[in-house]
Amino acid sequence: MVGAPNAGKSTLVNRLAGSKVSIVSPKPQTTRFRIRAVVMQDRTQIVLTDTPGIFAPRRRLDRAMVAAAWEGAQDADVALLIVDARAGMTEAVESIISVLKRSKVPIWLVLNKSDLIDTKRLLPLTATLNEQLSFEETFMISAEKGDGLDRLMTALAVRLPYGPWLFPEDELSDLPERMLAAEIVREQILRQTHEEVPHHATVETEQWQERRDGSVRIDCTIYVGRATQKAILIGDGGSKVKEIGRRARAELEKLLERRVHLFLNVKERQGWDEERARLRAIGLDDAG
Repeated sequence: MVGAPNAGKSTLVNRLAGSKVSIVSPKPQTTRFRIRAVVMQDRTQIVLTDTPGIFAPRRRLDRAMVAAAWEGAQDADVALLIVDARAGMTEAVESIISVLKRSKVPIWLVLNKSDLIDTKRLLPLTATLNEQLSFEETFMISAEKGDGLDRLMTALAVRLPYGPWLFPEDELSDLPERMLAAEIVREQILRQTHEEVPHHATVETEQWQERRDGSVRIDCTIYVGRATQKAILIGDGGSKVKEIGRRARAELEKLLERRVHLFLNVKERQGWDEERARLRAIGLDDAG
């Protein structure tokens, strides 16, 4: 799945998977690396690859995110271009289409959030997009409500090539639990902080300790680029980081189905988003 930031890719993946695989927030560029969700459609195993939103990169982090998105598209049997129907044909979508024109992968158009606009606008938008690129298939869906998803999944099951399953039937995602914990903490940072903080913070799981009672202790470090960002994240008397930890812990206990002891540490690390080691730690290859 490829598209501009906030097109609804992660919401769609989670909805199809029936479980939280990718974190979501109202802020753009929430997804930073490729995440694969495993979905069964009758006897067909469909592996959905959620990718970062494609935008004009500036930092090394940005370049690595965009590279991950394009690699995900090229490695697929089918590429789905997810377009926010409300936003329509934006410069970002036009730029993505210009690159997809050179792709040898079959490309389907998926108009998301189609329930939020007048149906009279959908057909002209579809025509405009198909003038730019001849899509093999076109779907109008609502990832939030689930509209049109059965038709999309049935079509994917028919279109995908025959072959052995790539994952065990009961596996939901290829995301390691340590990275899941870091992502859930980062989701709360995105939801509870504003301005420059969310996109200048990264989270790494430093320790994962299994306990005899079946619970787990998880120690995560939050890196930010400036002292002011660190102060905002910690909050008055540690109130902000405590609330981030409380909500993240509750989410992790639901996902892991056991008790979680979560400890957060906030560190200032100027230029972390240009460090190769930090990018590798969050699942990204260095794009130069």
